[in-house]
Amino acid sequence: MSLAIETAVCKEANPTTSSHPPSECDCTEIKTKDAPNLEAGRQLPSRRRKPLSFFLAFLSLLLMVFLVSLDATTLAVAIPVITADLAGTTLTAFWANISFTIAVVVIQPIYTSFSDIFGRKIPLYVAFALFAIGSIVFAVAHSMAVLIVGRTLQGLGGGGLDVLSEVIVADITTLQERAVYIGLLSFPMALGCIAGPILGAVFSEYVSWRWIGWINLPVTGVALLLAIFFMRLKPITQSFRAQLGRIDWIGMAIFTAGCIFFALPLSWAGNMYPWSSWRTILPLVIGALLLAAFAFYERYPTDAVFPYRIFRSRTAQATLLGSSIHGFVLYTLLQYLPLFFQAVYLETPLDSSISILPFCCVVFVFTGIAAFAVDFFRQYRWEIWGGWVFLAVGSGVFALWDRDSSRAMTASFQVIAGIGIGTIFSVPPIPMQASAKADDQGLAMGIMVAFRLFGALIGLAVGATTFSSVFADRIHGMVLPASLAVLSDPAEVVGFIPYLRSVDVDAALRDVIRDAYRDAMETIWYILAALGVVGFVSSLFTEELTMETEEVGRQHFEA
Repeated sequence: MSLAIETAVCKEANPTTSSHPPSECDCTEIKTKDAPNLEAGRQLPSRRRKPLSFFLAFLSLLLMVFLVSLDATTLAVAIPVITADLAGTTLTAFWANISFTIAVVVIQPIYTSFSDIFGRKIPLYVAFALFAIGSIVFAVAHSMAVLIVGRTLQGLGGGGLDVLSEVIVADITTLQERAVYIGLLSFPMALGCIAGPILGAVFSEYVSWRWIGWINLPVTGVALLLAIFFMRLKPITQSFRAQLGRIDWIGMAIFTAGCIFFALPLSWAGNMYPWSSWRTILPLVIGALLLAAFAFYERYPTDAVFPYRIFRSRTAQATLLGSSIHGFVLYTLLQYLPLFFQAVYLETPLDSSISILPFCCVVFVFTGIAAFAVDFFRQYRWEIWGGWVFLAVGSGVFALWDRDSSRAMTASFQVIAGIGIGTIFSVPPIPMQASAKADDQGLAMGIMVAFRLFGALIGLAVGATTFSSVFADRIHGMVLPASLAVLSDPAEVVGFIPYLRSVDVDAALRDVIRDAYRDAMETIWYILAALGVVGFVSSLFTEELTMETEEVGRQHFEA
């Protein structure tokens, strides 16, 4: 379905410099046949000088993004050490990440919906509290079960920090200037991707992996204080009883149950139970049916979690599909790149975090370059197309790596993938928001973030299953000595990686095991490359929409 757009433009020669009051129409208004007209009178000069309080509030958003990015990337490089220390298995190791991602995926649409009804700040404070509590639980955990509880709480809080940071940016900036602020918001994300693996490796090797949790607390405190004192958003004026009546309780319940039922069997298929087992098939089918029921039901509530009007534009549809694929690829790479260097190159966690710096640094640079290029050229489609090409090619050429590949080869291939990942991170939010009304742009951004993390959830689950299954197939029939017998259990494959460097076995046999790890990850690289091609095809349906609007959302910044 295509978006029916009517453009109502005031007939001033220069609307941005008009002297009439803000209550008059100064801007292009986008209407849909299923949504009410925009409330007039919230047009602000986008390039004017902003007060100091605005930038301090924006600094809080930057710290929030950095926190979530740091927390999402520190664990991957340290997970073999943590798994060994807490006597975990491959399944519990991957659940430490998957539980975080499930919590993020489930909670993000709820945060977005609640913040639309109650205002942004109360849900934001709840997110800060949950993230801090989860970090403490993670840091004091003495079993994988407790650690997973901590990661789940971190996900419930981090999901809110992640989505609300982008929603609030959509509130307090205009579409005309938003590319710049999205570019700025991308820097701490990329910085977290760079610092996370290094800190995770340093803490796990030289201090204690528990500092992965403790390090979050001071940054959380600073970001929270800045938000309390300087984030002055226009409040929602409605009675609490009326606000409660607007909540889509049924939709939230169906979505939550559907995500959990769908994700659980993906995580244990091929490990705990085979794909053909009813324990895998039944919850997978139930989850799919619940998500389908959720999609059907959402056409009815007035304040739906995922309002249909957001999806009616072909640009929004293409962007949301691409966002899911991007999340799948990004989080799978962050999970498996460090493990590749540890298992195939026999590197320590710290060395592996240094080995993936080319990828992280290029992502850091190109998130900003791509966003600022949109602001300069006032176009975005060609950047999105190019980003998908780099992502697909970069992911595919990883399959050429083996245990004898040169450092120049591994670094250069990471650069290719990093260009694609960085570009697709910062550019697609522009057409996603341009396809929605000003009051819906924060909601549209929240939905896009949720789709990205849903893709990440599927990616981590599929990656775990693929990794264990292919590795088991490669060593099937091998007679393993007692020191390697644990590898016969797919659930122990990741936990054994730290011991692979020092285990007392023949060098030739060690190389065979390294090749088995390499082959398992090669399959993952091919999956990512294929998805990159799908992302490119979907991006061809993106329209070049105007960015020359100066409206802000109804919860805009008040100086």
